[in-house]
Formats: sequence, structure tokens, C-alpha cells
Amino acid sequence: MRWSLMKRTSVFVVLFVAGWLIAQANQDESQHPPKEKKGQVIVRGCVSRSSGHYVLHSDSGNSYALEATGKTKFNHYLAQQVQVIGSESPTLSTSSSSFKPGVAPPVTILVDSINTISKQCAP
Repeated sequence: MRWSLMKRTSVFVVLFVAGWLIAQANQDESQHPPKEKKGQVIVRGCVSRSSGHYVLHSDSGNSYALEATGKTKFNHYLAQQVQVIGSESPTLSTSSSSFKPGVAPPVTILVDSINTISKQCAP
């Protein structure tokens, strides 16, 4: 009988410690923003659509065409403030270096991940 109680207590302690360690690991990840890998960009801004292109208007004033590398559907993020992680590449559909309405921005972000910061873009 005593052995069974010790066994249950040991299992409880192991499970408790494992749960605590997992919680600490998750907390550490949430407190630190993602780090940029070589060639990777992290851009915050608002998503819009222009002439069939999804466009990110960054908080710094730049505009980027968005292209999904996976199954990301940008229409879900329209008019939302987001954070995009991906890599930059020249936009193939334009030869101009300035953004014109109806034309894709000169730089495309190949989006690896996109996360909503706010459901509405800041004015």
C-alpha cells in the first residue's frame, strides 16, 4: 500500500514539473518577438487590395505586394493591421520603382506567416 502511494506521488510530481517547464517555455516564446533569419523581413502594416494585388502598407510608409508561400488567404486580413514574416523579392509585374495606384508595388514579400495585430487599421 505504501509503495502505491509513493508511486502516485512520484507520478504527480513528474507531471507537475513537466507542466511547469512547458508553461515556462511557452512564456519565454511569447515575451520575445520573432527574430529575423538571414534574408527574412518582418513588416507591420495594413492590408488592402489594388487591381487584384494584395498590398501591405507598412507602418514606415513603404508598400509591398503580398504573395503567399503556402495556403495563406489574404482576403481574411483585408483592412486589418498585421505583422508579416517572409522574404523580399522584386515584383515581376512592374518596372517602375514607385508605387502607382492599380500597379503592384516594386517589392513583393513572399509571406511565410501573417498575424493580426488589430482588426482595424490605424487612421
